[in-house]
Amino acid sequence: MRTSTAGVPSEGRDPKRRVLKDVFGFDDFRPGQAAVMDTLLSGRHVLAVMPTGAGKSLCYQVPALVLGGLTIVVSPLVALMQDQVAALRLAGVAADTINSSLDRDANVAAWRRVASGQTRLLYLAPERLMTERMLDALSRLDIRLIAIDEAHCISQWGPAFRREYEDLSQLRDIFPNVPIIAVTATADETTRTDIVSRLFADRVETQVLGFDRPNISLAIEPKQDSKRQLLRFVERHAGRSGIVYCLSRRKTEEMAAFLEKNGITALPYHAGMSKEAREANQNAFMTLSGVVMVATIAFGMGIDKPDVAYVFHTDLPSSLEAYYQEIGRAGRDGRSAEAHMLYGLGDIRTRRLFIDDEDASPEHKRRSHGRLDMLIGYCETAQCRRQVLLGYFGETASACGNCDNCRNQAPRADGREEARIILTAVAQTGERFGAAHVIDILLGHETEKVLARGHERLGSFGSGASHKRDVWLSLIRQLVAGGFLVPDPNGHGGLAISEQGLALGRGQLPFEYRVETRSRGARGRTRSTDGAASADNVDTGLLAALKALRLRLAKERQVPAYVVFSDRTLIDMAERKPLDLDAFAEVNGVGAAKLKEFGEIFLATIEAHRTGA
Repeated sequence: MRTSTAGVPSEGRDPKRRVLKDVFGFDDFRPGQAAVMDTLLSGRHVLAVMPTGAGKSLCYQVPALVLGGLTIVVSPLVALMQDQVAALRLAGVAADTINSSLDRDANVAAWRRVASGQTRLLYLAPERLMTERMLDALSRLDIRLIAIDEAHCISQWGPAFRREYEDLSQLRDIFPNVPIIAVTATADETTRTDIVSRLFADRVETQVLGFDRPNISLAIEPKQDSKRQLLRFVERHAGRSGIVYCLSRRKTEEMAAFLEKNGITALPYHAGMSKEAREANQNAFMTLSGVVMVATIAFGMGIDKPDVAYVFHTDLPSSLEAYYQEIGRAGRDGRSAEAHMLYGLGDIRTRRLFIDDEDASPEHKRRSHGRLDMLIGYCETAQCRRQVLLGYFGETASACGNCDNCRNQAPRADGREEARIILTAVAQTGERFGAAHVIDILLGHETEKVLARGHERLGSFGSGASHKRDVWLSLIRQLVAGGFLVPDPNGHGGLAISEQGLALGRGQLPFEYRVETRSRGARGRTRSTDGAASADNVDTGLLAALKALRLRLAKERQVPAYVVFSDRTLIDMAERKPLDLDAFAEVNGVGAAKLKEFGEIFLATIEAHRTGA
């Protein structure tokens, strides 16, 4: 009979705590988990909005095992489903997935296990679940719980609406006595309201944990030379793991190659790579120290690497929700981490093109443009970034002292005269040209483009000699962010004057601007990063040996490395240095099944390291 750390027999404990310890190897719940589980176990629906890394999966996996019967888990990504199934199986849980990446024989075998009652959790994509044939077959089984992962996909106002999620609203009527849990990390108030209405017909308990990740420093730097800016940043974090997000597959490959050329261990990750190549790079990132993963948004879901020191965006994300989710992959170990973004006008045009090219309703596009406007406002704000970010999700906060604006507050100035100069140049050129050409006119540069159009004869030509190019570029950015100028995605990036801009030009509105300096971004650094790096109390040689063993075992089982054990578990293992199975059982994240399968193997590595064998 296994006992907990408190010596209480397994049979005498709260059922959900017994499952948490005996199956998953954890001594206690993270904040918010127990309350969500209790709601489900009482038979009530719940919408759980929890920060990235808060342990959303356990909120339905533990109740699934307490309730017995079959739990259906709806997930949008095949790779994520397969990784979660592999992780559950290694924990001794009977889990299956039926999906399009498996051959017919594998799917038939999985269904037979489900139909016979062997399977506890069945992972399905929404389009497979919501077929008449599947629903009819499931209606004959003992379904106790339904979990919907990435629930923001059901909302037409969410940042990642998926039409195949729409049909999930039928589940409450098809399975009227089955509790449903919807989980997400990225849902503002509008999205949450839409989920509650669509999925639950307003009959649900909503539990929203705090969105703040105070250990993550926030900084934004004007984009000038993105490769060099990235290199300078990464070199400040030598030997630390980080994620670099790029907008395109091509840029991902280019940035990874550039870092490698400059002595940084960097690997690309995007959907255009083979599954084998993606898994190899993911395993290297999870196992080795100091690896930089250069990726598109295809990388990140389901990844739980605690020691990611930074997330760097070379391009503007799609929304504040996406930004929040992506930066949330840093600093999960609680140590100081950085979220650093490069931001330029070209990013705005590209994002607006993406929105306008969507196959979506005009209303959805309008909302998407609004979300982008909020992100641009976040980039351009002169106030505490954390206040703006948390305010977007409906939370209030005092100035954090851990963002570039708090640490290095740029001065503000009355910009009405500068705005008038810019607006005049934009108007005189017919509102058809981008920032670079407008600035050439202001500075009086007789470029080929200026001379070809006769713009050297305009009254605004040379009117901006009082400021340098960088100052005018920053002013134009802030006019765009303030809604005075509007980038026209169909006009090759041309700037147009809005009604608000016309009022500003007539002197009817004020305009204060943030005075930028080139060194602003470089000075926006995380406090105590170096101190955090020296605070580790881990035998690095042993940790490296444990990671190498984990990688070998993962390759043998054809699963990602983190499925065997998370980094948190290996770090705890390296700190505790257990000498026998009883001690190994107390390592955070070691459940009964993994104790049986991996205990002796890892103990042998720990002993070999201790004795120098």
